[in-house]
Order: sequence, then C-alpha cells, then structure tokens
Amino acid sequence: NALLNEEKAIVSEIAGTTRDAIEDEVIIKGVAFRFIDTAGIRDTKDVVESIGIQKTFEKATNAQLILLLSDGKNKDGLKNTIQNVATKYPEKKILPIINKIDLLTADEVSTLKTKISNPIFLSAKEKQGIDTLKKELTSLVNTGALSNNETIVTNSRHFEALNNALTAILAVKNGIDAGISTDLFAIDIRECLRHLGNITGEYDVDKDILGHIFGNFCIGK
Repeated sequence: NALLNEEKAIVSEIAGTTRDAIEDEVIIKGVAFRFIDTAGIRDTKDVVESIGIQKTFEKATNAQLILLLSDGKNKDGLKNTIQNVATKYPEKKILPIINKIDLLTADEVSTLKTKISNPIFLSAKEKQGIDTLKKELTSLVNTGALSNNETIVTNSRHFEALNNALTAILAVKNGIDAGISTDLFAIDIRECLRHLGNITGEYDVDKDILGHIFGNFCIGK
C-alpha cells in the first residue's frame, strides 16, 4: 500500500489477514516493477490460510526478487524466517525488510542490524524508509541484479518511429533470406536508420520533419 500510495490490500493487526495474492505495477525512476503481495509465511491450522501460504511459495518461485517483509517486534523468529526462506530459494535474491520501526527503540534497531545482513528498515504506516526501498530496487536494476524486459514508450512519435524501423529491419531480414542483392535492401537499412534518427536527433531535416514541428509546436515569428 505504501509503495502504491493507495489502500490496495486490506491490512490489520490480525495475523493471516492476507489470503489471496494481490498484484500491481509501479513505475520507479522509469523502471516498471510488478509487486505481488502474498500471505505471510507462518504455521497455521487454518485451511484457507494454508492455501494462501502455498500460493506464496509458488509466487516466490517465479519471482526475480523476494521482498521478505517482517515485523520488527518479532525479533526472536526474524532471523530463522530469513534463513528458512534463503534455504528454500538459494538462487533467489532476498531483500530483508523490517517493518514497524516506529515501534522500535534505537537499541532494538542496532541489535537487529547485528543479527541480519543488510536489512531495510521502514514503517509502512508512517511512510518511513519507503524512499530507501525504492533506491535499493532501482540500484538492483542498474547493477544488473534485476532485469527489466519491458520498455515503456510514452511518446507517440517515438512509438511510430520504432514500428517503422522494425518494418524496415524485417524487410532487410526477408531480403537476406531470399538472397537478393545487398544493393536492394540497403535502402531498407537506410530507412531503418532514418526512423531511429527521428528519435535520437541524428537525421537530415526534411519536409516531413518540418511538417511535424510546425504541426505539433507553436512557433512564433
């Protein structure tokens, strides 16, 4: 909820409130992240909650990153929970997040830092530490620890140029497959470069570009 800045999931002091997985996407510094909020991992005799926990493990299996959110007041079982998850998913990147720091003393925070490696402390209720979490997420992408396979194009002109460039590239590929002369599909290569140049700014000014400028921008005398 704090990341989305909206009350997407129902939260309460009662353990086991979250049963179904809730998914949503957030753009952080231009990078699209898909978050999946799942049931907390704990021992329970509740049949429905047990199904939710099983779904948690299924979602974790397919996730690139596990954000292991724990209650900072539950200091005794915190380290064991992290170790158990790390053992179950040895190849996964796990980011320990300790919530409710607004209820912890400075000494308690210091103690947790000695027990847990590189945790992120936050208070979802008070919106403390959210920026730190966002910075860590974008850092993981920038360092290659996380990959983002989606490219978001927000400019309609860029979108059109990319589609035109793709059409030209496919024409080149078809020409190569057909064994035609390179002189013939060189035109398509030039077209592809021209469309990409419309995005990067490396192009010759022609009447189409001038038409776009005068058609979309207010230019005074």
